Amino acid sequence: MGLVTPGIGLIIWMTIAFLVVWVGLGKLAWPAILETIKEREENIKNALASADNARAEMAKLQSDNEAVLKQAREERDGMLKDAKEIRERLIAEAEGDAKAKAEKIVADARESIQTEKTAAMAEIKNHVAALSIEIAEKILKSELGDAAKQKQLVDTLLDDIKLN
Repeated sequence: MGLVTPGIGLIIWMTIAFLVVWVGLGKLAWPAILETIKEREENIKNALASADNARAEMAKLQSDNEAVLKQAREERDGMLKDAKEIRERLIAEAEGDAKAKAEKIVADARESIQTEKTAAMAEIKNHVAALSIEIAEKILKSELGDAAKQKQLVDTLLDDIKLN
């Protein structure tokens, strides 16, 4: 049973050795270990603070990006609206110009037709007048060819004048 139950001397020597190691560690190693733990703790706190700052900065950048995107969308929508208005105005102007040109062409055509009609009517009147004069001349030559017919015509004309 000697192995299971140690002797008193062994317990004392083991206690002294344990106390020497403990005091040695407490004086030499323990402060270094605590210092390292404190440094590590500070590093972790700094890293967490940096992460929080980075997270806040990222959130700010994201909100700034969203604001810039919103502004860009609004500008794009405004530009599209302006372009649509310009397009509609240009189409309306083109339609108005085309309508005015068409009306001018129609008016010019009507004027040309009227001018040609007037010229044709004048030509027909001149032709009819020339034919009437020729016919009257031929009739007068045939009617007034002999003296008796001339005297009868003069008498008839004088009677017509007196009746009026």
